Amino acid sequence: MTTETEKTIDIDEILKGKMGSKAKFVPRFLVGWLKRIAHQDQVNAFLWDNRDKYGVEWLEECARYLDMTLEIEGKGNLPDPTDGKLYTFVSNHPLGGEDGVALGAVIGRHYGGRFRYLVNDLLMNLPGLAPLCIPINKTGRQSRNFPAMVEAGFKSDYHMLMFPAGICSRRHQGVICDIPWKKAFISKSVEYRRDVVPIHFSGQNSNFFYRLANFSDKYLPFNLAMLFLVDEMYKNVHKTFQIKIGKPIPWQTFDKTKTPMEWAQFVKEQVYNL
Repeated sequence: MTTETEKTIDIDEILKGKMGSKAKFVPRFLVGWLKRIAHQDQVNAFLWDNRDKYGVEWLEECARYLDMTLEIEGKGNLPDPTDGKLYTFVSNHPLGGEDGVALGAVIGRHYGGRFRYLVNDLLMNLPGLAPLCIPINKTGRQSRNFPAMVEAGFKSDYHMLMFPAGICSRRHQGVICDIPWKKAFISKSVEYRRDVVPIHFSGQNSNFFYRLANFSDKYLPFNLAMLFLVDEMYKNVHKTFQIKIGKPIPWQTFDKTKTPMEWAQFVKEQVYNL
């Protein structure tokens, strides 16, 4: 059990930050349930034990903690770190946790930490991860700063690692797949002349998660399933995942023959064909 001084993830404080004075009306049993679902004590113990690690080193420690085995195919397709160019790495998002950790560790190690994620703002609560992140508010209405944050990432001297679906994969008619990809990575990669590197990550969440996600997407005004992603992460410990890296797609490919949205779905298809 962590002490108050060691607590990094604090559900009470997160609720206050999201709901302000209304947070006090959330029933205590519900807050306690959220703490269990978020594995607050386990996560805080890990964060405390690794409080001196940041960036790629922290991601690699996460991968060890989750006992992930990564089988990488096509690593030779990762561009040379010394070629002087910047790239956009895009992947499907089957898990919502381990996939981000694993790909950050692989790409971060290859490029000496010279990459950035676009992530939802809750992940900024993780001190070891925060230096690698450009935050996006995904819990309430989409932040008006979203275009500015994407712009900041692409204007920077960092490679970008993105999950263009924005949320983790859903299951429809028995098939687990991302929702349609958003187009920002296409338009910004063209604007800043970054070739796009497609990546496919294997894995899936529990049947419970997919049922909840479909219910939430259909009937609720917020992404309830996102609250369960830490719980899903703990269900996926000790597993083996395949990472398949495709050849870079030159930014010149994304011409006027398709709209940016159509090009985004084209790249998504390339990822699922890997």
